[in-house]
Amino acid sequence: MSGTITLQRDVHVATLIIDNEAKRNAISQRMWVELAGHLQALTGDATLRCIVLRGAGTQAFGSGADIDEFEELRSTKEKGIAFGKQAHLAMQTLRESPVPTLAAIRGACVGGGLEIAACCDLRIASEDARFGIPIAKLGGVLAYPEMQALLGAVGPQVALELLLEGRLLNAAQACAKGLVTRVVPVDAWEAEISTSVARIAALAPLSARWHKRFIRRLQAQPEPLTQAEQEEGYACFDTQDFVEGYRAFLDKRTPVFQGK
Repeated sequence: MSGTITLQRDVHVATLIIDNEAKRNAISQRMWVELAGHLQALTGDATLRCIVLRGAGTQAFGSGADIDEFEELRSTKEKGIAFGKQAHLAMQTLRESPVPTLAAIRGACVGGGLEIAACCDLRIASEDARFGIPIAKLGGVLAYPEMQALLGAVGPQVALELLLEGRLLNAAQACAKGLVTRVVPVDAWEAEISTSVARIAALAPLSARWHKRFIRRLQAQPEPLTQAEQEEGYACFDTQDFVEGYRAFLDKRTPVFQGK
């Protein structure tokens, strides 16, 4: 089988590369398994401040499933369920990651590629990016776990537009519909990714994790907040990073956060 998920690590930042250039970064079953394994290890790393997902080369972030595997791995309902478990684990782990996640998107972001990107907190696209989930062209269906991330990213109207028409959106259209965070020129894209990652990594990592958890809680559960949940919004005041943050502000210097 072709393709792999490559991990690169630079201190507080981990980059996961969807690497299958010969097939425009199509995602095989083995790659879903590798992605889930990497993400499970990374989300448990308290020193990590940002996870970046990107495709190898410049032609695609991810072009969807490796259709060469369909006859063997997706030709029946039972096989589809077994295959889906691997992909769903990777997507759930990414969606629930306490670490900030960023999808760096160039070229095609289609099918499973878009499903991965939709699980990320931020999506920064180059002007040559394009987006879609034309699964109905294959007679397929987006399962509930895959649909969850798409709905969380764009809501039902845009999700239905993508699924019912099978259309591809260019980067400007995707940005206008809220599918991506921002679009930048191709020649400025790498610099923009680096700048955004640096911004995330420079801020207090505990603040980022709390903010992610609070947003998930407010979106997922309609029940009123408990007293303990209300009080957790003030737990930051007992951290070393909060002391470092306000003292650095008073001293007119750049804070150095330790995640403590």
